[in-house]
Amino acid sequence: MKKNDLFLLTFFIATILTGCTNETVTSITNEEKVAQETHASDIEQESEKEEPLPTVVEEQVKEELTPEPKSDRFEGYNQIDVDGDDMSGYRESNVVVDVGFGDREYWAFTNEYGQVVRVIAEKIILQDDSLEPVLSSGRYYSDEAKVPGVNSDTLDAGHIIADSLGGVANAYNITPQDSTLNRHGDQAYMEDVIRKAGGATQFEAIITYPSIKTQVPSSYQFTYTVHGNVIVDKFDNVNPEEVNGSQTNKTSDDPTSTNSTSNNAIVEGDVSNIDINGNGQVTIKEAKAAGFRMPIREGHWLYPYMHDNDHDGMVGE
Repeated sequence: MKKNDLFLLTFFIATILTGCTNETVTSITNEEKVAQETHASDIEQESEKEEPLPTVVEEQVKEELTPEPKSDRFEGYNQIDVDGDDMSGYRESNVVVDVGFGDREYWAFTNEYGQVVRVIAEKIILQDDSLEPVLSSGRYYSDEAKVPGVNSDTLDAGHIIADSLGGVANAYNITPQDSTLNRHGDQAYMEDVIRKAGGATQFEAIITYPSIKTQVPSSYQFTYTVHGNVIVDKFDNVNPEEVNGSQTNKTSDDPTSTNSTSNNAIVEGDVSNIDINGNGQVTIKEAKAAGFRMPIREGHWLYPYMHDNDHDGMVGE
């Protein structure tokens, strides 16, 4: 075979082989491209199916909008907000109001006649004049709610939970209370016990009325725990000095009264039936058990037999 023929044959064979190779490479490349596009499409579809995760802000909003469960102790009462310095004196019926100053939770309940009948607090937190806006008078507010009856000459606007114990001055924490009882009697004595103890727990006040037509209570009962001791104070809304005076007059004028312990008679000047332990001194507890109302003032026949710790002329104030 001639050289020219051989050269042409070789060139023809090389051209054919090169074309086949290019077609093979192109075919492989196209298949890979299709596979990649298919994979990317699948990933995009899967991404669309997944729900977006909530952001931190969305979670906080959900948490804030979730209502707190209502306590069973408020069942039957409508919880309302009343400013601590609301002086109107008006009360709504069948409501519960927070009468604690600041962050305290002291709950007052009214009945269907708008009378405050119950006040509770899991913890009594004393007033703190170093952190709270307390006036020079020792009160949070300059006045108290004008509940019907408080303008009497003998009745105070008495706090169910005092300013010193963290109570506010609206009508849901105020009742018309005998002035002497409020300032020097059992009410003042109860408040002093809690102050000296640094507070109290499981506090409950039950307020009783003589009729549905008045906002002036007839009696109070306070139950609270200090230093692990449960204390119950129950007293009428009356002047304790008048009660003590009538107690003395009754026993002195009673012809059946004697010094005998057999009939437990109380005679002025004789403490034998009051001094239970026979030590010659009469405690506040013993005096109360005998029917005397606190405070016992200097000049009262029982005063010399009692211990006046602060020497202010009153015992049990």
